[in-house]
Amino acid sequence: MSAARRLVQAPLRGLSLLQVRHVGTVSFGAAAGDTARVYRELERDFGVLAPPVALHGPVPSLLAACWTVLRETMLAEGRAPRAAKEAVAAAVSAGNRCPFCITVHSGMLDSLSARPVSRRRPRSGPATEELTAWVRDGGKPPFPPELLPELAGTALCLQYLNRMVNIFLGPMPLPPNAPAQALGPVLRVLVGLMRSSAGTTTAPGTSLSLLPPAELPSDLDWAAADPRIADTLARAAAAVDRTAAEQLPGPVREPVAAAVARWDGADPGLGRAWLDEPLTALPPEQRPLAELALLTALASYRVDERVIAAARQAGADDRQILAACAWASLLAARRRVGQLLSDH
Repeated sequence: MSAARRLVQAPLRGLSLLQVRHVGTVSFGAAAGDTARVYRELERDFGVLAPPVALHGPVPSLLAACWTVLRETMLAEGRAPRAAKEAVAAAVSAGNRCPFCITVHSGMLDSLSARPVSRRRPRSGPATEELTAWVRDGGKPPFPPELLPELAGTALCLQYLNRMVNIFLGPMPLPPNAPAQALGPVLRVLVGLMRSSAGTTTAPGTSLSLLPPAELPSDLDWAAADPRIADTLARAAAAVDRTAAEQLPGPVREPVAAAVARWDGADPGLGRAWLDEPLTALPPEQRPLAELALLTALASYRVDERVIAAARQAGADDRQILAACAWASLLAARRRVGQLLSDH
């Protein structure tokens, strides 16, 4: 890593964490163990201490799971070109109405499209328009089967991150109270750092040791054709499930999981019937956390200070709030990618 790049990254660390709302954060200087390792790898391989990943800092297992999936699907050297992955990321974010992720990934895609990240001849990949249409409408994937694990894995990653970002970050990659005019200069810095990282070789598989091995769940068997992606998703899914089991009572998880399994992928709307019906049997002290999880999965844009405050009043701390949102986000992400791949 160049000295000039480090000089830019260091002051951005605090600004990145200032963007996180609803939960506390772990500063770069206070990070230890695997948290410190993830923070270092984030700056090295992504270019910046990205708030969508760093917001998981209070729960190291979730931080490791989020980072491992992002790194191994989107950033590590593989079969699919980075531009194709950024096109998928931008399209998924648009479908989920996540302006923060749309801004970052569209900016990176535009930068990659304008000029290659290195002098090497870029690998050809599917056109942006074809990938956008596939993410939006489903149907036969517009790329060879060997690219499916990476590109569907990228879609899974963004389905997850969009929900977490909608809850824990603002609509734009800016610190609180920053003027809207700052977005252009900030985005140029962020994209410049991301491009700088994209221009170096990112060795595949090096983040896997953050998580123990696990069996690939049957709903993720579309990843089996690429052992590294399959291993990544298996480890991450197991870590999120294990953390949820530790932090959330079974009666909270069960009706939420059942509701997501029945979900057709459509926006359920602003009413409450769809939210109330699955949770009617829960005791009052468990319902706020279950409501947070179900809203996260099916309508993350509706999670606001009131929803978080209700969960806290019922006794939830930062770890439980993050566990509920991460578990529900991954449930929904797995469901949405499964639906996308079943359309062809």
